[in-house]
Amino acid sequence: MASPLFAALAQVSPGSTATTQIIIRWIHLVAGITWIGLLYFFTLVSNPVMKQMDAATRARVAPALLSRALWWFRWSALITVLAGIAYWMMIVTADAHNAQASPGVAIWSFFLIWTVAFAIENGLVMPLKGPLNNGFVLGVLVAIDVAAAGYLYVHFNNRGWESNRLLAIGIGGGIGWMLLLNVWGIVWRIQKRIILWTRAFAEQGTPIPEKAQRMIRQALLVSQISAWLTLPLLFFMGAASHFPMFGK
Repeated sequence: MASPLFAALAQVSPGSTATTQIIIRWIHLVAGITWIGLLYFFTLVSNPVMKQMDAATRARVAPALLSRALWWFRWSALITVLAGIAYWMMIVTADAHNAQASPGVAIWSFFLIWTVAFAIENGLVMPLKGPLNNGFVLGVLVAIDVAAAGYLYVHFNNRGWESNRLLAIGIGGGIGWMLLLNVWGIVWRIQKRIILWTRAFAEQGTPIPEKAQRMIRQALLVSQISAWLTLPLLFFMGAASHFPMFGK
C-alpha cells in the first residue's frame, strides 16, 4: 500500500489531454536547457576562467556573476524536475491503470532509491580526504552508486506492466532528482556562503575563512560530477520514447 503522500502524487488522470502533456514537456525542456546549459557553462567556462584571475579581480567579478547565474541555475533545476515528475506521473498512472495495478511501488521506490543514492554521493564528496580528494576516484565511485540505483529501480519495478518510458525515465529522471539535490543541498548551500565572504572581502577587506577553499573544492567536484551525470541522464530520457530497453 502506497503512503498517503505518494498516493496523492499519483493522482494524475490517465486521460490527461495531449495539450496538457505538451505544455508540461515544453516547460520541462526549456527549463532543462537552461539548467544543463548553465551547468556546462560553470564546468567548461566559468570555473577555469575564475582560476586564472588574481584574487582582487575574482573578488570583484565573482559575487555579481555567480549570484545571477546561480539564481537561474537553481530555479531552472527545480522547475525542470517538478515538470518532469508531473509528466512521468502521467505515464506511471496510465501504465498502472491499463494493467489494473497500483503505481505505489514505482513512485515511492523512485524517491527512496535516488535519495539514498544522493546521500551516498554526499557522503563520498564531503570528507575530501585521501583517495576521496581525487576527482577520478570520486567519479568512479559515484558512477557505481548511480549504476546500482538504476539497477535497483528496474529490479523493484519488473512486474510486467511497466513500460519502457516509465523505467527509462525512472532512471534518467532519478539522476535528475540526484542532480537537483546536488544543486540545492550542496552547490547552493556552499556558494551562497562563498559569495557573501567574497563580497565582504571586496567591499570591506574582511578575510575569507580558511575553510572556504575546502568548500570551493567540494562544490567544484560536485559540479563536475553533475556535468558528467547529464550524459546518462540525457541518454535515458531519449531512450524513453526512441530506444526500447525495458518493459513493454
